[in-house]
Amino acid sequence: MSEVLVVGASHKTAPIAIRERLVVSESRMEDFLGELVAEPGVHEAVAISTCNRMELYVVVSDPVEAESAILARLARQAGIRPTELVDGIYSLRNCDAARHLYRVTSGLESMVVGEAEVQGQVKRAYELALTARTTGPLSNKLFRAALATGKRVRTQTAISAGHASVASVAVELARDVIGDDLATRRVLIIGSGETAELTARALSDQGVTTIFVANRRRERAIALAQRFGGGSVSFDALPAELERSDIVIASTASPHTLLGAEELAQVMQARGGRPLLLIDLAVPRDIDHDCKALPGVSLYDVDDLDAQVKRTRMVRRAEARKAEGIVEEEIQSFAGWLGTLEVLPTLAALRAHGDALVDGLLAENEGRWESLSERDRARVEALARAAVNRLLHEPTLRVKALEPDQRHARLQLLRELFGLEEGVHAEESAPAEVRPLRP
Repeated sequence: MSEVLVVGASHKTAPIAIRERLVVSESRMEDFLGELVAEPGVHEAVAISTCNRMELYVVVSDPVEAESAILARLARQAGIRPTELVDGIYSLRNCDAARHLYRVTSGLESMVVGEAEVQGQVKRAYELALTARTTGPLSNKLFRAALATGKRVRTQTAISAGHASVASVAVELARDVIGDDLATRRVLIIGSGETAELTARALSDQGVTTIFVANRRRERAIALAQRFGGGSVSFDALPAELERSDIVIASTASPHTLLGAEELAQVMQARGGRPLLLIDLAVPRDIDHDCKALPGVSLYDVDDLDAQVKRTRMVRRAEARKAEGIVEEEIQSFAGWLGTLEVLPTLAALRAHGDALVDGLLAENEGRWESLSERDRARVEALARAAVNRLLHEPTLRVKALEPDQRHARLQLLRELFGLEEGVHAEESAPAEVRPLRP
């Protein structure tokens, strides 16, 4: 029986130093998904890799075995021992896994509760898995339902009011550190992706004109500069721009550090003691953590935004409760659908288990029945099968009558009680103790 399993780490469970090592680049993701479904017992896979989470949603035969294999693969990705990773990892199964994905897609698990960008991130992760051909019936149903739930949450609640995001929180932090009047400050944005655009928009609302620096996507940086009335320079001009800027916000997808402590030390010397605020929104980080120790430098990464985020949580708490109610409604629907997939296979496995017990019982006692006629042998077999049928009749009726929201949990319990999980065969069970029939 296939099960849904999620294994992951997020900003709630693992520090940025661990998360940045778990990141899988978009260019490598198809190969990574292919390697996942090549693991024994892993049939389907979708991976969500963002600045705040790395989560693997897989459909598996044996969740315990699969969890161990996935943990080992994540440890290899991070370049550390599994024991170093295990404290930051969580794993959930079936409806609990689905509930978590619904909450992620709805923005309830985001650092900034209600952020809209996560819906697009989940959608892109699913589309990439479709391209890699690593999805299947269960994961397709799960992700389509999760995306529909996220859309419903944003339509029926105000959880995303104000377009709050990590980028907007970063701008709030800059205002707190530098002062309310950001419009007079020179701001440099390193990067030209979605986060850079959101940052530019939030700064523009404060009357700030920004300068964009991009390496690979220079054309997009120029387009963003034109849209927000700023400027754009080449990556080679970064040192000179750092000397002139008051605030630097970095958000690239580079797998390597772009700004080291030695280079920044030279910049700070040229600045003549003027302070510099650095906000690094990238995972992996764009700015070397050692820069924090330089005189005049204030460096914050995404994990340092928590104080700003707590204010947002207070404002959105009521809307979050509404969103959670919607998630629970949708989970009941998914649980009912999951249960319908399991009823007939579970009942068939239960019936096969009973037949196997009878067959084993008859075989074990074959040598004790020399005096029985063929007619009597048939009667004994019929009696044994009738007893098993009567024993299974009531459970069968009750399973068929289960309410949709109860099916999955009850069926899982039934499979565990009767040893019906895949890979468990009748011959592996202990033989029944049967006394010889009296003549």
